[in-house]
Amino acid sequence: MAGSIFKDKVVVITGASSGIGRELAYQLAEQGAWLSLAARNEERLSAVAGECQVRGGRAIAIVTDVSEQAQCAQLIQRTMDHYDRIDMLVNNAGITMWANFEDVSDVGFFEQIMRVNYLGSVYCTYYALPFLKKTKGQIIGISSLAGRNGIPKRSGYAASKHAMVGFFDTLRIEIAEYGIGVTMIYPGFVATETRKRALGADGKPIGKSSVREDEVMSAERCAKLIIQAAATRKRELVMTWRGKVGLWVKLIAPGVVDRVAKKAIIEGR
Repeated sequence: MAGSIFKDKVVVITGASSGIGRELAYQLAEQGAWLSLAARNEERLSAVAGECQVRGGRAIAIVTDVSEQAQCAQLIQRTMDHYDRIDMLVNNAGITMWANFEDVSDVGFFEQIMRVNYLGSVYCTYYALPFLKKTKGQIIGISSLAGRNGIPKRSGYAASKHAMVGFFDTLRIEIAEYGIGVTMIYPGFVATETRKRALGADGKPIGKSSVREDEVMSAERCAKLIIQAAATRKRELVMTWRGKVGLWVKLIAPGVVDRVAKKAIIEGR
């Protein structure tokens, strides 16, 4: 896209092989961005990188498990080796769960959720920060409404997203003097493959979605809103009217918000 602020900007996107990350890659490629794409699935990641090049961007695929600190360091170093700078880091990789806490048979998978959703963001940000200082760049954290309010059946996920929010809200204050922007994104339900890979009570993928995927926000729409927020370096973006109203209502009637959250899970939208 002629005149896009993302033209020739180097953008690192984690969780780029599907869902929101893939759509972000496609839309940024159409605006001429230079992309460093990270995910665990090499075949799907390479396919996304190839499509990005077709759409007018530059792209490299770097197989990365963000739960591993050394692999996050490698992701950032290989990006620098290839492009020699980083303008934006999008911390998007994540996993979720779908089970009441009392039904969990082995709580060990909570650590896995925390390592991917929270520590993965910490690791990537840690290694990218020195280079973002040089470009007065930007950090995008893809959180969730679950990062602002408890959500039934997603206790471990909500905890990891709350941790992510606390980290980036603190970091924003610490690095403001360097001209680095920190934008937090709070989507509601988005139609992606993530919920089919959600971990059940036994810590294994449930293989199906409990959400009415055809009635929730598309990944394309979500990515578009994220890019708009990034372009204006917004502090945060709460995507749904229900989420925006809920944050206000929570201040005066938190019980109402709890009931709304429970109803949303039951209805799957």
